[in-house]
Amino acid sequence: MKTYIDCFPCFTRQVIDFCKLITSDSETHEKILREALIKLSKLDMNATPPHTATQMYRFIKEATGAVDPFEKLKFEFNKFALDHLPMLEKELEKSSDRLETAINISMAGNIIDMGVGNHVSEELVRKTLLETINHKLDTQTLAQFKSDIASAKKILYLGDNCGEIAFDKLLVQELPKEKLTFVVRGMPIINDATMVDARQVGMDKLVRVIDNGSDAPGTILEWCSDDFKKEFQKADVIIAKGQGNYETLSENDSNIYFILKAKCPVIANHLGVSVGTSIFKGV
Repeated sequence: MKTYIDCFPCFTRQVIDFCKLITSDSETHEKILREALIKLSKLDMNATPPHTATQMYRFIKEATGAVDPFEKLKFEFNKFALDHLPMLEKELEKSSDRLETAINISMAGNIIDMGVGNHVSEELVRKTLLETINHKLDTQTLAQFKSDIASAKKILYLGDNCGEIAFDKLLVQELPKEKLTFVVRGMPIINDATMVDARQVGMDKLVRVIDNGSDAPGTILEWCSDDFKKEFQKADVIIAKGQGNYETLSENDSNIYFILKAKCPVIANHLGVSVGTSIFKGV
């Protein structure tokens, strides 16, 4: 998926939000923003949005020395999500289709995205869970997914954000765990889940967990480690969570199922849906 003109305001907002998270010094904000705007003016519009976002975050980290400004927020949202798992497990117990409900819970968790905005609250997550948990998935897509999962030898689950990764555990538990490898980012980027988050929520106790060797808020294969690329190529089914993975893999010809919330107009337009729509889509 290429970058659109409408992505520019989002890039600029992310630069400003990231700077304010690191420091309260207005002069530093102005200096970094001016330099970022110069870099943005030269970006490749044919590259995916996560290509540009990664370059912006790398630039800000280098300019400020920040490593993981979202660390505290990530820890708090992981704990928040873990605290809600007992209640969500009860919802699974009374569900007529546990897999469909688990997909919906995982999908709702995708609302925890600081790249879209720093306004994500625990109240918003609870509201999204209530709105999404009984969502009816496309019956043909769900049936094909069940068939593909049953016949697959290797399943790769590409995680996305903190907090969300705890909700992903409920979906992982409904899948053949002996076939599944869960993937996190190789380095901190926004509030995307890393190995630290996988361990905090106990994903590593459930299935094999690896990182992709990259700091991109998506899966940019040319930036990933050789080990991850081998895993990607061997996978019979790939489950890709979130907008960043959709932006970077929507034109890939692997057997991918995307699970996300369409949280911005660009993604919504690309998918032909309205903002806020729940997406479970195979390619």
